[in-house]
Amino acid sequence: MPLKSDITIDAAKFDPASNSEQSKLLNQGLIASLDSGPKWYEVGAAKYRQMRWAGETALPAPTLLPDGLDIKIPSRESSRDIPCRLIYPTTRTTEEERKSCKGVVMHIHGGGWTLGDERSTDSLMKWYADCGDLAVVSVGYRLAPEDPFPKGPEDCMDAGEYLVKNSEREYGGPLKFIGGESAGGHLSLVTIFHLLKTFPEFKLTGGLLLNFGAYDLSDLPARRNMLNVAIIPPSVSNQFVDAFLPGMSLQEKKEPAVSPYYEDLAPFRGRLPPALFTCGTEDPLIDDSVVMGAKWATYGGASIVKIYPGAPHGFIAFPHQMLKEAGMCMLDVKEFITDCLS
Repeated sequence: MPLKSDITIDAAKFDPASNSEQSKLLNQGLIASLDSGPKWYEVGAAKYRQMRWAGETALPAPTLLPDGLDIKIPSRESSRDIPCRLIYPTTRTTEEERKSCKGVVMHIHGGGWTLGDERSTDSLMKWYADCGDLAVVSVGYRLAPEDPFPKGPEDCMDAGEYLVKNSEREYGGPLKFIGGESAGGHLSLVTIFHLLKTFPEFKLTGGLLLNFGAYDLSDLPARRNMLNVAIIPPSVSNQFVDAFLPGMSLQEKKEPAVSPYYEDLAPFRGRLPPALFTCGTEDPLIDDSVVMGAKWATYGGASIVKIYPGAPHGFIAFPHQMLKEAGMCMLDVKEFITDCLS
């Protein structure tokens, strides 16, 4: 009987032969449209954010839901609050009903630490809310290049501390999930490690929702080697990292506060929450999800890594009719939330 590995990988998921024709067409179209469209680092981040809301970039403008609420959470600076967005489940419409949610999701948006805001992911927040009867708070952390590291992470840590202490009273349930996409996945891990250190008795009783996050900002091989990909080829991702970490050396980028992959997880054994890592195979951050998911498991955390052949970076934002893998992923997220709550 051949020797069996203690770690197994479904290699077929990573084989380009598994990519659907639908995903190939989407990736080709994205590469063409993004190559010919405006670049945020050419027009400036502030201008590009305005263009994004006006629908003047290659990607569609965000959609605001009418039942989303703009709120504020205090920061470590007494003179400044953190803008946030609050969305409740569809079934909870009155103030009294909203006091009985099963818990709270702290959501951290993506955008390369440079783009997006707390109001740019209403539809995803509503999905989370309805999946688990949860209130969802999205954090409007400060953005680079105006406010580079550590400003954005500090806002996320401050919001996390506030929710640990106040979410049940303020929003109807205890903090149960933390999650985000891309840069938001990175900031989610930075935040949970901060909370585990700050509150020795704290446990996140739901889990982590980590979609195509960046966990090693010193670069894993896929981010260097995947040159002809949609959304974040190296020419774009390098601009994001440089804006967020200006002048930082390679060694400094390996500090755990910057790259959560390098965090020592040994002190958290027995306290790591369940974590769902999702990523597509046409995403340069594929290595980040695979290695971070494996590390999570080796330190006793329940780790689920779901891989979607052919899916590009940010794929869950696309209509499910356009990319079936987006729908598959959202169903996996729903199942994870349901399992964690049960």
